Amino acid sequence: MSDTQSSEAWYPATEDVDARETTETLDRLHGISHLLDNAIRIPGTKYRIGLDPLLGLLPVVGDAPTTAMAAYIVVEAAYLGVPRETILRMLFNLVVDATLGSIPVVGDVFDAVWKANARNVQLLEARRLNPDGGAEDRRFLLVATACLLGVLLALGAASTLLAVWVLGELGVGF
Repeated sequence: MSDTQSSEAWYPATEDVDARETTETLDRLHGISHLLDNAIRIPGTKYRIGLDPLLGLLPVVGDAPTTAMAAYIVVEAAYLGVPRETILRMLFNLVVDATLGSIPVVGDVFDAVWKANARNVQLLEARRLNPDGGAEDRRFLLVATACLLGVLLALGAASTLLAVWVLGELGVGF
């Protein structure tokens, strides 16, 4: 990698991307984000939902197209030269959305609240305006990883205790 290219970007450096192309890309990503997360106002409220939670109601196939569109936002952010830490944070938002959003009914409510696409477009804009904000993203990733590890350890302990209890109830003791 040459000295003129940023080691933090996966695609062309920010200054290599034409300003008009950047504006068009951001406008397109705002449109996709709005469609997926905020396109429809819930009558009688100021709250908005998008196609993400609505399509998620369709069994088996509902989450795939919205996850693909959400991944497109991350790919475009990488192309625009967003730092790796921010891309990883965006991928974290996407994985949380896809994983929890795939749970029937509860996941659709989660999708309506989490709004991963709007979060990711906000992250993209924040890093375009402040490229040095990668340290904030690194801290977020460390905290998120620690929390995820804690949850996984708690789930492992809970499932072990449940298995021991079930085996005890069945008369199979240790």
